[in-house]
Amino acid sequence: MKKNSKFILSSVLIFCFLIQFKPIIAKAETNDENIKIEAKSALLMEPESGKIIFDKNSHEKFAPASVTKIMTMLLTMENVDKGKIKLSDKVTVSENAKKMGQGGNSSMLLDTGEVRTVEELLKGVAIASGNDAAVALAEYIGGSEENFVVMMNKKAKELGMKDTTFKNCHGISAEGHLTSACDISIMSRELLKHPKILKYTGTYMETISEGRKSPIGLVNHNKLVRFFKGCDGLKTGFTNEAKYCISATAKRDGVRMLAIIMGAPTYKVRNRDASMLMNYGFSKFEIKKVLTKGQTVDTIKLNKKGSRFFIAKSSKNLSAIVEKGSNSKITKKCVINKKKKEYKKGEIVGNCEVYIGDKLYTKIPIYSDRDVRAYTIFDNIKLNFSKLFDFAV
Repeated sequence: MKKNSKFILSSVLIFCFLIQFKPIIAKAETNDENIKIEAKSALLMEPESGKIIFDKNSHEKFAPASVTKIMTMLLTMENVDKGKIKLSDKVTVSENAKKMGQGGNSSMLLDTGEVRTVEELLKGVAIASGNDAAVALAEYIGGSEENFVVMMNKKAKELGMKDTTFKNCHGISAEGHLTSACDISIMSRELLKHPKILKYTGTYMETISEGRKSPIGLVNHNKLVRFFKGCDGLKTGFTNEAKYCISATAKRDGVRMLAIIMGAPTYKVRNRDASMLMNYGFSKFEIKKVLTKGQTVDTIKLNKKGSRFFIAKSSKNLSAIVEKGSNSKITKKCVINKKKKEYKKGEIVGNCEVYIGDKLYTKIPIYSDRDVRAYTIFDNIKLNFSKLFDFAV
């Protein structure tokens, strides 16, 4: 009974996590004395599990500058992946969008009436941090920038971003346009669920020339993409109010790290702080293979004698990110869906629950390796006769 109570409690906690789309905000392992973060706020996360490794004032609200565009990219990628828009869709640049790229602001140098694809505008946002490209996407997806900002705040609420209020889609300073390092990590982690975006955020230089007399040269504002091993995103930001900010991510040897820096006094400090945090994370974690697609997970017996059974197999590959030197064991438990009279070959029959220590890490669907009936009419007759015989004896 005690064991069942623990399982039920664990399941409820995991369910709440999935509903709120939040990372597991665990207390930082250590704010190592060797890590001196000069920025006002910082956070280091292992995004696969959502584990927070380092935290400095992560719930303090600050202006995010162009880090805002992570949400703009997220909504764009969601609409692409849902089939509502296509990367090849053509977007006509409005006068309003063009204006946002003027006056010394970050720009893709778009002209009024210019036609660019959604993919080209995404490149303009992800690489050059173009405010004009961000507005063009917002108007295309939301009908207007105002409607798109409503969508941004709705998504932030769904994700559990409690410290965030968006006033625009680009990050130019506006009263009340605020977020926190914690909330940036939440939307960054969500954006990483659309790995195609890394194709753009991880590009250092790009040229767009089709349909233009003067080609558009895009250079990534995130210099870590070029100089930090494994860095492939996500977004930098700067305004006089926000100072220097970044949501930086890198992957090495199968392990991904996500570092958020807000309010750094210079871009050099921002990049140094982000690099220091990610290097610290890579020194703490490693990847271990847990399951391969088609691997036998368990034998599921359908009767007491074990004469009727099927082999439960993993439907996909799984690797787990674990702390180096950790004594926590990786264990697997098969949980079969509601019992059936018959199982079909290849049918998803339940999940393999993977635990690291006593914590549920993830669930992987499992399938039956064969067609099999749990019991037949003759099985029932034999069972009943057996019971009668036992009773008579």
